[in-house]
Amino acid sequence: MDRKHGTVPHRVVVLALDGLLPFELGIPHRVFGRAKDAAGEPLYEIVTCSVRPPGPVRTDADFSIAVELGPEALATANTVVVPASYELGSVYEQGVLTEDLEAALAFVRPGTRMVSICTGGYVLAAAGYLDGRPATTHWSAAGHFQRLFPSVRVDADVLFIDDGDVLTSAGVAAGLDLCLHIVRRDHGSAVANEVARRTVVPPHRDGGQAQYIHRPVPEPQVATTTAARAWALDRLHEPIQLRDMAEQESMSVRTFTRRFREEAGISPGQWLTQQRVERARHLLESTDLSVDRVARDAGFGTAASLRQHLRTALGVPPTVYRRTFRATTAPGA
Repeated sequence: MDRKHGTVPHRVVVLALDGLLPFELGIPHRVFGRAKDAAGEPLYEIVTCSVRPPGPVRTDADFSIAVELGPEALATANTVVVPASYELGSVYEQGVLTEDLEAALAFVRPGTRMVSICTGGYVLAAAGYLDGRPATTHWSAAGHFQRLFPSVRVDADVLFIDDGDVLTSAGVAAGLDLCLHIVRRDHGSAVANEVARRTVVPPHRDGGQAQYIHRPVPEPQVATTTAARAWALDRLHEPIQLRDMAEQESMSVRTFTRRFREEAGISPGQWLTQQRVERARHLLESTDLSVDRVARDAGFGTAASLRQHLRTALGVPPTVYRRTFRATTAPGA
């Protein structure tokens, strides 16, 4: 980011609705506000606005929040984030925008990236942003959400969904995962990982992971697959067979596979591929290793295999990915 040439940070506008959850309102400020380039300059500017003129906005707690900007701020947004609210009125009941919400969203410019956290997805759906598109929301609201908006392809079993210019997340903490994903998508894993370290949260939970909240917690005497995952992460550069992972938990392959899916929401093979893609991204961003060496160190074996997996996951080959994020995070950039 070169401020000598007048480039300004990406502007994120958070829409504060009555009945909002203070925790969710703070997520975009915490995550995007900690994202900086190599020179220590902020990569995002984050502001909060209301659907009404500046003033207090009710929360679901025993206090209100003073919001200093009105809906006109939405016209300045590169990204709009809509956190959840417990007072959506006709949006939740009939799937129709309230008058003030409709007027506020009219300020949003075409092409603006739209993001929802938890039941904030109701607002995006009522406004038509999710028509014919995949989306998620809190698991407990997914059935109602689907009935209210039948044109939306609801997936209640994931943490978040990235559909390009429209992104939706599951409940509460999944908003952290989604915002970190956006930082990673915009500026690479090195920047996102540093934000995660400062926020003291895991740097990456893939969107395809299950919404754990609606799954029963295993009894203490029931084994999990945690040790196998830790074992595999230390050996991504080596060939890893399913039976090898199962042996770390003293389980049969069948039991291990079932338990792994219950905990992670994906198969062991899919998880391994995701972890190897993340390792490759980190190496491409932070080292000058050749593509062949990155492929070996990440466990893909050959450059051709790495190119195939990176194209599938990110839509670009390794050389383009490295060039893009080296340019983004270079000193003075």
